[in-house]
Amino acid sequence: MGRTLRSISQEFHREREAYATFRRALSRRDQLALDEVFSRAQIHLAEAAYAANALPMETFLLAMLLEQHRRVLALRRAVQALTREAGQVAQEEDTGEAHGGC
Repeated sequence: MGRTLRSISQEFHREREAYATFRRALSRRDQLALDEVFSRAQIHLAEAAYAANALPMETFLLAMLLEQHRRVLALRRAVQALTREAGQVAQEEDTGEAHGGC
């Protein structure tokens, strides 16, 4: 018989455990951030299974990067929307002041 390969979930948990000592060396705030990054990567385990990569940690890191980039894009859109909204309010105030002075 051939050797049995671990599932992607098993690989993920094994890799996560491999970083346990690194995690313990971090500050509490950074530990929580690392936990969140790993949790967000776990969302993509089904996709990672399709990668069939010889180095699963690369796939997990890419999933982490993907999730972080999605958050950056969402924040960027929120800032742009707030900037547009603030610009409209300022424009309305400027227009209102101009008419109010007449």
